[in-house]
Amino acid sequence: MNIRRPAVTIGDVAAAAGVSRATVSRVMNGRSTVAPDIAERVRAAAESLSYRPSTAARNLALGRTRTVALVMPDVGNPVFQQILHGVMAAAGQDGYRVLVADTAEDESQEAAIALEARLRCDALVLVSPRMSDDDLARLVPDVEPVVVLNRQVPRLPAQGGDPALGTAAPSLVVDYEDAATQVIEHLVGLGHQRLAYLAGPRASASDAQRRAGILRAREHHPGLDVQEIPAGPDIAAGHAATGAVLAGRATAAVAFNDLVAFGLLAGLNEAGVAVPADVSVAGFDDIDLARYATPALTTVAVPQSELGRHAWKELAAVMDDDAQPARSARFTTHLEVRASTGPAPVGPERVHATDRAVPAPGEGSPDAAAAAPGGAPPPAESSLTWEDEQDAVVLHGPAGTPLARRETGERIPPVHAPRPYLHPVHTLGGTPLTDSGPVDHRHHYGVGMAVADVNGTSHWGGRTFIEHVGPTLLQNHGRQVARDVRPDGATLTETVAWLDEHGGQQLVEDRRVTARLLDAGGPASGGTPAGGGDAVSGSPAHPGWVLDWRSVLHATDGPLEIRSPATNGRPGAGYGGLFWRLPIADETRVLSVGGEGETLAHGSSSPWLAFVQRHGDRPTTLVLAQPGPVRPWFVRSAEYPGACPALAWDAPLLVPDGGSVQVGLVAALFDSELGPTEAAAVAEEIA
Repeated sequence: MNIRRPAVTIGDVAAAAGVSRATVSRVMNGRSTVAPDIAERVRAAAESLSYRPSTAARNLALGRTRTVALVMPDVGNPVFQQILHGVMAAAGQDGYRVLVADTAEDESQEAAIALEARLRCDALVLVSPRMSDDDLARLVPDVEPVVVLNRQVPRLPAQGGDPALGTAAPSLVVDYEDAATQVIEHLVGLGHQRLAYLAGPRASASDAQRRAGILRAREHHPGLDVQEIPAGPDIAAGHAATGAVLAGRATAAVAFNDLVAFGLLAGLNEAGVAVPADVSVAGFDDIDLARYATPALTTVAVPQSELGRHAWKELAAVMDDDAQPARSARFTTHLEVRASTGPAPVGPERVHATDRAVPAPGEGSPDAAAAAPGGAPPPAESSLTWEDEQDAVVLHGPAGTPLARRETGERIPPVHAPRPYLHPVHTLGGTPLTDSGPVDHRHHYGVGMAVADVNGTSHWGGRTFIEHVGPTLLQNHGRQVARDVRPDGATLTETVAWLDEHGGQQLVEDRRVTARLLDAGGPASGGTPAGGGDAVSGSPAHPGWVLDWRSVLHATDGPLEIRSPATNGRPGAGYGGLFWRLPIADETRVLSVGGEGETLAHGSSSPWLAFVQRHGDRPTTLVLAQPGPVRPWFVRSAEYPGACPALAWDAPLLVPDGGSVQVGLVAALFDSELGPTEAAAVAEEIA
């Protein structure tokens, strides 16, 4: 049977050393008022008895808890979390623990929460208080010892009225004024002259410092225009400010902190706005997630953990010696330039520096050597079939291989103009030649009918170009709804209602999409008619398949005026029609009758285009041909790869009430690199 030995008490040590309990207490607490020989005798007695002082009893006797409280506006803010970690690490080394109180950005409750926390602890760390200067000055004497972060503590006058003799507390502040100046100078250096500042809480002293820094930068740059947009301190605030940023036509936005910047990045992506190509975004604080954002966030780095460690250093000094004068420290920042900021857009059309313009070879000139087929074997069977699946209609090719998928578009955000579309569309070898929701243009969705302006409604998505104003986010996004989808062998037909932003019907589209294989074994002639679903002849060396899309737009609900940014004052931006968005590849070249290069194809009346791409070691070619009368091509290959026959290139397309307009595009997909002559032969065969 184990019998627990009674704990040794301070009285046992006093009896063994022949001194009073008070003398033992003074020795154990390290007081220097006890004679050295007596102190040594007490320590020897304590050691022989294995005496350990009771921390709880000691703290109770001294009136201490060995805890401090940290009061912050928002426990979810990563900056405040890092400050907390710094305080906890430093305080823990001195045997202190940290309790946390969150004021939830409520300045009216801040003083009461701080007072209650101080009653439970030995000292207080007050982080970014939102209360007024007068309220803070009155609070400090009631909660001392205290250290204040991100705020300069005003000094209350002493009884004689001299502020220099009054109460103060250690203040640790970040130079946010200089931080704001740094980020503004960075953006001005990139050519930005119209900026937006997403302001933080009005009661935030650091927000006032940021605004002061912006004002200082504006004084140095008289032509600089900075629009202040009320926002807040969190992700939701940044997301909610997206519309105001775009409506103000800013080319760059500076957010109150990184969280607000994250919300803005999300909003811009949803609106189909490219960052930084269209709008640059910067934040403050450099929280851990900033470098992992898409794109990585440019921000001003703040020494967050160091602030916490230094706060404990100052607080510990005040706790140990109440007479020690308060200290203040100012922390500097530095700009971390990352991918979210870039040069200001120059003019309505960006310059494509990587574009090449190579004239077409003369008659009889040989094509450039074409690469061997990319591993796609001749098809084992010739049948292609559209089949209804759980949430889509899928085109199955040889041996059941999926070649294309028809999506309803129901999950597309309203700001992207929801519409049915095809994605992915694969080569026979399995390489996708479409992209959906890419980072550069979130509102691009595979292959589909996308028109920028139908009687003022956008069926393209994203921003609308307004003459003398520029791209502007409007609440004018329509929706395309399929009324009847009918897969039948190699042909998919559907009736699509185009609705305006209010839900009213604008037009009805009859859509027919047919697929067929190209025969790699015969001459480039003699194919079967489109829609038969049987193999047709093609290039002997390059097996592939054909996607043939034909639509008729019926003005069933009144006359139609179809426009584009080009007809609205943005020369060259004639996009809108049956648009094919390709994926970014390691290399992209565009061929046309005029030769090689985007500048030769864009706006041309070439009957065909060919996108020749390399995806690692896999070459592909997409040949696009226009059946019937040729419309000017809208083409991109350097900024992003995509093209469409433009419905309204340089003049609006007017369709009378009860009239109709035909739209068509025929595509051939190959797992190999075709030259101009081969591409032209394929285009002649499939159109």
